[in-house]
Amino acid sequence: MICIVDYHLGNFKSVLKAFEKINQEVIISSKKEDIKNASKLILPGVGSFKQGMENLKKLSLDELLKECVLKDKKPILGICLGMQLFASKGYEGGECEGLDFVKARVLKFDLSREKLLHSGWDDLQFSSKKSKIYDGILEKSDFYFVHSYYVECLEDIETSFCEYEKPFCASFEKDNIFAVQFHPEKSQNFGLRLLENFANLKV
Repeated sequence: MICIVDYHLGNFKSVLKAFEKINQEVIISSKKEDIKNASKLILPGVGSFKQGMENLKKLSLDELLKECVLKDKKPILGICLGMQLFASKGYEGGECEGLDFVKARVLKFDLSREKLLHSGWDDLQFSSKKSKIYDGILEKSDFYFVHSYYVECLEDIETSFCEYEKPFCASFEKDNIFAVQFHPEKSQNFGLRLLENFANLKV
């Protein structure tokens, strides 16, 4: 059973529907017993870094996730804001400590574009460390992005990059921790394949 961690910030139902399309048994829950008993976890999310961490703390899920992921080595996939919350620190909504699953920080795009929101379809460039979740997915495949902040990794964990005036980390992998900045649940066949790869992982 895969559990989508519900911390009241994002459209979790679209992620659930994507897993249902690939015939995976998935639940949405903020109950500690569901999270502990799950074989894998998904942390999606849309919103600010600070609000995300505040919600996790209010629900007492931050320490539970650290126990499940860092101690018990349960596989987890972070999507968009979920990916960002894995970092050590973020600045959206004010400086805030993250879950610190990986050494990274979350920064705002500081670019010459009038529109700083990176939104829409964009393709990926794989790093030399191609992630297991990209099995069967070709480089330059398009995925759907919506974000104005990005993850700057402070350790060598990036598995793909995307270009938005400059390259930024589109995904990373560290042991049982997987994360993508884009929305696989909105990325049609390539996104479904990525979710299926994660569901079938043996970590």
